[in-house]
Amino acid sequence: MKVLHERCAGLDVHKKEIVACVITSDGKEIKKFETMTEELFKMSDWLLDQGCTHVAMESTGVYWKPVYNLLEGTGMEILVVNAQHIKTVPGRKTDVKDAEWIANLLRHGLVRGSFVPDKPQRELRELTRYRRSLICERSREVNRIQKVLEGANIKLGSVASDILGKSGIAILERLVEGVEDTTLLSDLAKGQLKKKKLELEKALKGLIGDHQRFILGEQLEHIKELDRRIERLDREVDERLRPFQKQLQLLDQITGINKRTAEDIIVEIGTDMSRFPSEKHLSSWAGICPGNNESAGKRKSGRSRSGNKWLRVSLVLAAHAAALSKGTYLSAQYRRIASRRGAKRAAVAVAHTILVSIYHMLKTGKEYKDMGADFFDKQSEESLIRRTTKRLESLGYDVSIEKKVA
Repeated sequence: MKVLHERCAGLDVHKKEIVACVITSDGKEIKKFETMTEELFKMSDWLLDQGCTHVAMESTGVYWKPVYNLLEGTGMEILVVNAQHIKTVPGRKTDVKDAEWIANLLRHGLVRGSFVPDKPQRELRELTRYRRSLICERSREVNRIQKVLEGANIKLGSVASDILGKSGIAILERLVEGVEDTTLLSDLAKGQLKKKKLELEKALKGLIGDHQRFILGEQLEHIKELDRRIERLDREVDERLRPFQKQLQLLDQITGINKRTAEDIIVEIGTDMSRFPSEKHLSSWAGICPGNNESAGKRKSGRSRSGNKWLRVSLVLAAHAAALSKGTYLSAQYRRIASRRGAKRAAVAVAHTILVSIYHMLKTGKEYKDMGADFFDKQSEESLIRRTTKRLESLGYDVSIEKKVA
């Protein structure tokens, strides 16, 4: 095979140890290094002394990150490759052989580097992903509060759509203080909940114990602390994304996408779409398109591949929000697919449509244009007329169709 890189290295990265293999025209040399920062500097100097121009390592867990951060500014081209793409022959598995195998594949140009964004985007990713984790933790804590209320025979969730809205928070705080008078508690209702005062009085009559009051108090404090942290993260992300306001406003036009979802998507894929040759490559990288599995002329499972899970979550959440909208193309697409393939497949399909729209909007700078809820009917107008006419005739009606003059 043709040698593409005369001097290159393969790294087998672990939690406590790195095995480095340098291959040149003179032969190969293997060394082991610890993963402490001082040892990483030694490894970097050794690779530069060997004249390495390219370095490849597996993207295993998070252990590649400190190595990548340190080697990034050395002038060598760093490739983080998918471990699944470079599996060696079974039965000959050692750390030394892994490093040698990676170096050999790199030397002959048989590996492709994964998309690793620049440092500012990586920092933003850490912030938004931590924010997502806190939001999920808040949701779990809300579920725990609901569980405690059910155990105390309090049915607040059956009357209020949000038990942690302004009314819900006020009622729960008074419950923690020991107030049991349902009339006083129902008087705390605000907005639309005032109309359900009688139902609220019945729902708030329960058997709450001292230990449950204590637990509710702790849970409410936890919720407030999470809200404060999420708010601080929002401000930090807003400040760092200030240069990308135009792109955020573009994405905010898409049905189902709000400001926070737009931020999460921009941070995950960036704004430069030239790194993805087409929308198909972006969809495949995100893991939001059908899988490709065919053998002997038979199409097998079309299950989507595992891609960027953080981006996938944001897109599917946007798809569910779009499905609830009225008179839009995305809601029509969701209902059309859900009736035949189920709600989960429909959500992934709508998420795929949203991602394709984002790709072209970021690439061209054009605004989002909704094609309307009647798009699919117009696309298959003749077949729709035929099916509808046939159904009416099967019920015993004579049907004649005449197009209305505009």
